[in-house]
Amino acid sequence: MTYLSRIRINPLRAASRALLANPHAMHGAVAGGIPGAPDSERVLWRLDADNPHRPHLFVLTRSKPDWTHIVESAGWPEADGEHVAVRDYTPLLDRVALGREFAFRLTANPVQNTLKPLRPTPGQQARLNAAGSSAEARRPRGLRLGHRTASAQLRWFLERTERWGFTVPPARFVPSVSEDEADLSGGEDVPRDLRITERRRHSFAKGEARGNPGNPRKPHVTLSTATFEGRLRVTDPATFTDRLLNGIGPAKAYGCGLLTLAPVPEGNH
Repeated sequence: MTYLSRIRINPLRAASRALLANPHAMHGAVAGGIPGAPDSERVLWRLDADNPHRPHLFVLTRSKPDWTHIVESAGWPEADGEHVAVRDYTPLLDRVALGREFAFRLTANPVQNTLKPLRPTPGQQARLNAAGSSAEARRPRGLRLGHRTASAQLRWFLERTERWGFTVPPARFVPSVSEDEADLSGGEDVPRDLRITERRRHSFAKGEARGNPGNPRKPHVTLSTATFEGRLRVTDPATFTDRLLNGIGPAKAYGCGLLTLAPVPEGNH
């Protein structure tokens, strides 16, 4: 069985601020709610902060989770209201069918692979040099770099929807846009029912310091994310279901890849 959880986060608490500022810390908190050994199952999560006073954490798990530790340290443990909701995901999966349309939200890490970055960091240059001198030089992997403009991020998304089992239909209503806003079309001639609602660049420490415990330098992670919203139409139910359960794109441990669905709003059918 699969479960989708929603947890309300209190941003004013000290533990909450640590989780909200560092996706690696949030990943650890999410892992703490799953029974069994760490990494025993694929877990997807996403932080939605549309309301900065009450952000929501969404988590998709294969086993039934327990979020008591997050509520007690980063939520409202004694307040009225439903601060945690854990729902069976099966009814939604049963509604997936060829041609079915859904409203959707996805926070993703749009990336590209390149062998020739314009301004490689010292670490990236060292990796390129090592690859060039290895036996694998004939098939180098290159470096994974994030797309950092909205138009490139939209192109990344639209170029991959078919392999994810869906398409984004043309927009039913096309508002007039300025020249600056036109760049957000991703280079498409046909406006799609798709938009980016948030773009962020994350930079955070990962894990423990390298070397001896007295070394304050920790491995560092930098990634660019984009939150996509719009309307999709299922073209391959099996592939689409697989992406719902296993996520889209890289950086899944850091809050990317969870695609959530909702009924298409009235008037958009």
